[in-house]
Amino acid sequence: MRLRTLLIIMCLAVSMIPIGIISGIQGFQSTSMMLMSLIAIVTFVVSLIISYLITRSVERLTKNIDEISKGKLDVKLENSEIYEINRLTESLNRVMASLKLAIHKVGVKKGEIFEETVKAKEAVEARYDDLLDSINGWVWEVNEKGIYAFCSRNISDLLGYKPEEMVGKSIFDFMPSEESKRVKHIFNETIRKKEPIKKLEKWNIRKDGKKACMIASCVPFFDDAGNLCGYRGVDIDVTENKKAEEKISELNMELADLKNKIAHLLNEQKKKSGKKIDKSNIMDEKLEEKWSEHEFDSVFIFDEHANLLDCNDNMHKRLGYTKGEMLSLNMADFDALESKNDILNKINETKKTGSISFKTIHKRKDGSAILVSEYIEYLKDKNMFKCIVRDDHQLK
Repeated sequence: MRLRTLLIIMCLAVSMIPIGIISGIQGFQSTSMMLMSLIAIVTFVVSLIISYLITRSVERLTKNIDEISKGKLDVKLENSEIYEINRLTESLNRVMASLKLAIHKVGVKKGEIFEETVKAKEAVEARYDDLLDSINGWVWEVNEKGIYAFCSRNISDLLGYKPEEMVGKSIFDFMPSEESKRVKHIFNETIRKKEPIKKLEKWNIRKDGKKACMIASCVPFFDDAGNLCGYRGVDIDVTENKKAEEKISELNMELADLKNKIAHLLNEQKKKSGKKIDKSNIMDEKLEEKWSEHEFDSVFIFDEHANLLDCNDNMHKRLGYTKGEMLSLNMADFDALESKNDILNKINETKKTGSISFKTIHKRKDGSAILVSEYIEYLKDKNMFKCIVRDDHQLK
């Protein structure tokens, strides 16, 4: 309620006292009615005058203080008809004089102290926003019920929502139903323990309906009494990494299937030739016959690290490489089954035994594959290895 209105009501309320007394003594006669009306009118007029004198001085002083707060220290404070307001004006004048003196001593121009404060505040806010935008993810704050109270602007790049579309809604509103149940259980348990959350993997739904995998980390914050107020944290988008992991898992499964198919093919081949084969050691099986170089069309030389040193024309042509390209490869680059560690283990075994034979798959430059038999011989005097290759079966 404004001060002027309050003063008028107070004066009118006071005027009701004599009016009540007069009406009680004389009743509601015409003379008393005129007298009561006169008292009410006079009281109302007096209240208007009093309220105007008081509020006008207060309003002028308030306006002057607003101007001072904007850095205008030359504002002239007017005197009032009211003694108390005049004393307040005098005190304010002394404060302004002290402030002017202090500003003069430090050599700051008028208004600069206020302008610099505003500029400094704006600069801090700008740096804060730039810092949030530079984070590889989006920053958020939720209350103890999981309702968003703040979202950084880069949420738009990750989930497609504007910050104002997120604020006021639950974190679980942006998850698939099953994922929401899982994360809600973790969140409630975390709130109960008042602990931080580290690297929680969760799936969110983008505005366009697509799913995005996020890694969330956050810490709790409390009020002065130690009560949990909510959590502040950051979400990092790992959708592409997740897709890559899934692809690697699929490729590993396909490789396992391919090994099973190769084992089956080798068993079928051995059955036709009347020989048995041990599936558990199919790639390490030694051939019974000794091979001579003239029976094979591909030969290459390599060192103890499995790096190629030389090869004949048939070797690089059958794999689709030039000779220069072929000599820049390691055996693991065109062996589709054996890892580099597996190949190095076979090299060490060859050093001990002098030679080794096994079956594997060579991968051509175009991605197609060939089932082959390899015979590796250790050239001890040169500390090199010679490999003779024979095609066994072309994989479709």
